[in-house]
Amino acid sequence: MDSITLATPDDWHLHLRDGAAMADIADHSARQFGRAVIMPNLKPPVTTVAAALEYRGRILAALPENAQFEPLMTLYLTDATPVEEVERAADTPEIIGFKLYPAGATTHSEAGVTGIEKAYRAIEALERHGVPLLVHGEVTDAEVDIFDREARFIESVLEPLVQRFTELRVVLEHVTTKEGVEFVRSRGPRVGATITAHHLLYNRNALLAGGIRPHHYCLPVLKRESHRQALVAAATSGDAHFFLGTDSAPHPKPQKESACGCAGCYTAYTAIELYAVAFERAGALHMLERFASHHGADFYGRPRNGGTLTLHRAKWRVPETLAFGPERVVPAMAGETLDWRASRRTL
Repeated sequence: MDSITLATPDDWHLHLRDGAAMADIADHSARQFGRAVIMPNLKPPVTTVAAALEYRGRILAALPENAQFEPLMTLYLTDATPVEEVERAADTPEIIGFKLYPAGATTHSEAGVTGIEKAYRAIEALERHGVPLLVHGEVTDAEVDIFDREARFIESVLEPLVQRFTELRVVLEHVTTKEGVEFVRSRGPRVGATITAHHLLYNRNALLAGGIRPHHYCLPVLKRESHRQALVAAATSGDAHFFLGTDSAPHPKPQKESACGCAGCYTAYTAIELYAVAFERAGALHMLERFASHHGADFYGRPRNGGTLTLHRAKWRVPETLAFGPERVVPAMAGETLDWRASRRTL
């Protein structure tokens, strides 16, 4: 196969940051994806509809002229999120959901939920209005091994949550474990999951073998090979509960290559090509369109995109760094050669 044409895909989990840095990277996503779910963990976090719409305006202003890209905004859930804000979000088409960050779980999550029961009133309103809850699924207890934090979260927080709120629609973001895959498969149509390209391609050896590789450091952290295999099986299975979400999360090169490096992989520049590599290695390129273009739209009740994106078999070298405001960002597979190259999508 020398080329593959997909209905225009979407990215259901994306970090764009803000300001000059965002202006340098926004088109990396827009040239591949019709829509993206934009994460709200800025400083300060995006906790209101008004702030989300202002942020959306800045995103649109950062895109090239005539770009056809729809930012789908999320609000940051806190202990104090008022029911009235959930109701405003439910009435705002540009808002697609609320994001649950356990406090301290990842980048800019300090304002996150400190105890799930503190957010029950807001979550009850989400359920009542049909607004999805997007979950960063890790506990933050210091005594829990970092490689076990997703499985423990599912057991102690997420399973009780979906049992309590039986109509709540939930997305387990960037699922990384076989326990996560099994949970999503067991819960029926109201629970879905995004899967990143880097968790499909790498296990934890890529982070630690031969030295610490800071540009492979993300949260949730890369896991054992058995977990990676479970993710590949889920992504390529045709199961509509699993869909593309890059969790592309750029940081300036010095902040990654430091004594306390930031968590996040910048995959947006090569996103659809990386997924093509993962699916081809699994012998499942014919399943990529469902995962990338259909399942997420169907789960969120959005129309599938028109237009197409074509990938051609062509070797090309990923740049070592890219512009990122006053700094540089290192893209996934920097300096390596990829076998697939996407053309700008057609409308």
